[in-house]
Amino acid sequence: MQDLNLFVIFARVVETGSFAEAARRMDISRSAVSKAVAKLEKDLSTRLLLRSTRHLSLTEAGIALSEHVKRILEEAEHAERAINSLHDEPRGTLKVSTPSSFGTRHIAPALPCFLARYPEIKVDLTITDHAGDLIEEGYDVQIRVTNEPDPNLVARKIAPVRRILCATPQYFQQWGTPQTPAELVKHNCLDCALSPEQGYWRFDGPEGKIKVPISGTLRINDNDALAQAVLYGLGIALLPTYTIGMELQKGRLQIALPDYLSVERHIYACYLPSRHLPIKIRAFINFLAEHVGDMPYWDRSLVK
Repeated sequence: MQDLNLFVIFARVVETGSFAEAARRMDISRSAVSKAVAKLEKDLSTRLLLRSTRHLSLTEAGIALSEHVKRILEEAEHAERAINSLHDEPRGTLKVSTPSSFGTRHIAPALPCFLARYPEIKVDLTITDHAGDLIEEGYDVQIRVTNEPDPNLVARKIAPVRRILCATPQYFQQWGTPQTPAELVKHNCLDCALSPEQGYWRFDGPEGKIKVPISGTLRINDNDALAQAVLYGLGIALLPTYTIGMELQKGRLQIALPDYLSVERHIYACYLPSRHLPIKIRAFINFLAEHVGDMPYWDRSLVK
């Protein structure tokens, strides 16, 4: 295998069109450049450069070699930047978008710890249920709750979304706790208007996937508002545990039909594909995954 330094010197000669300029940029003597090119030609048994008193030109072999060498050097530079970035301090403004309920309950409270760990980062957080375009709106990271992440984005799975039936202990004491999904017809089922199927709830249960008709006196397009209605004892609802996990742990809400979970979605951290992921993005996503944990902290007392 050839000495890679010979290829580097050859590439600099091609880039500058001059032995003298290549020598100046590399801080070596002109004779060292000349000897390196001559040795490379000898080792390869072919002429790479045609020299005149005022001009250098590439032979056919020189053109072919220069294309390969250019790619090799680019890869080497990328590798060097990637290694160096591991030791860089994350810095700059990080623009993040997150859905309202998850962002308010789980992203915003975690930011003081994140910013204390990375004092050179500033966070610009947008809490919205509108999944905007990363490029048009300039987001570095979007947190999305979905079944199917955008195939044009890189999506790192942060946590599963478990949706469970719940109501207050007082509600169950007054109206009874359903023992099967079919018994939901007897209950005031408070529905989320964001659900793609109005009037039905879907579950994964012992008998597989089922679809159950429901009805009730209230439909709301926000899980936090829906949770408040349940906490006031108005009815029973199917809610994500990341919204009502603390209320379940404190006993303010209770689970019904624990063997029946809603069809799962996942929480993803999404970002644009990049040959080298900016260290501030990597730092944020790694922090978020660490903060949530392999078993999300809001589910730890609920899942066996």
